[in-house]
Amino acid sequence: MAYPFQNIEKKWQEYWNAHESNKVERDSTRPKYYVMSMLPYPSGAGLHMGHPIGYTGCDIVARYKRMSGFNVLHPMGWDAFGLPAEQYAVKNKLHPRTTTEANIKSFRKQLDALGYGYDWSRQIDTTDPEFFKWTQWIFLKIYNSYFDTKEHKAKSVDDLIKKFEANGSADIPVQKPRDFKEFSADEWKKFSGKEKAAVLSNFRLAFISDAPVNWCPELGTVLANEEVAEQQEKRLYRHPTQYASVDAAHHRLC
Repeated sequence: MAYPFQNIEKKWQEYWNAHESNKVERDSTRPKYYVMSMLPYPSGAGLHMGHPIGYTGCDIVARYKRMSGFNVLHPMGWDAFGLPAEQYAVKNKLHPRTTTEANIKSFRKQLDALGYGYDWSRQIDTTDPEFFKWTQWIFLKIYNSYFDTKEHKAKSVDDLIKKFEANGSADIPVQKPRDFKEFSADEWKKFSGKEKAAVLSNFRLAFISDAPVNWCPELGTVLANEEVAEQQEKRLYRHPTQYASVDAAHHRLC
């Protein structure tokens, strides 16, 4: 007897979605278990064979733990920021948000067709403003903090500025660079905004520094390593004189 999977699986997948069968509620009476799969990059029209290999294993563990009495959180989301999604959009001559949203719908449809037990109410999309506003918030917290070596914790850069204003750089609870030049409170007050920013950059948990990059004068931006060969292939024939080795500013010109 043939197994009519087109009818049976569609019926139950629709039931699971309609009744949110895999939604997780807080339950302190059961032990917790968290299963986290690598979020897929929605940079193509659909899943590839590598996705189900990992996701099937995670789903098996999640189902086993759920049947063993655990309150299992098994979410899914989309790591949608980055070069692959942008390149896919460029290749198809569409806006990245248009292609990303379409790809996410396609990916989810395919994941549901495979019968995975995800709690879609916990879905994460890294291009969602409600998500990345928090990554930006976290970055600002890190950028505006320094590590206090006496209290062994991060503290606001504003506290460090007050110490500079009161006593200069003497006896500040931070690890100083080897080439750090000490200054007095009066000298700090006379520093320009640029000079003060340079001093603070020595102590911020997130800081600005010089580093080699792949600079493209035609595009007016930096390139990822995998983009360099592609851009060279496109323009080498037309602009053979634009290519140069690493210059004094540590920039590789494409």
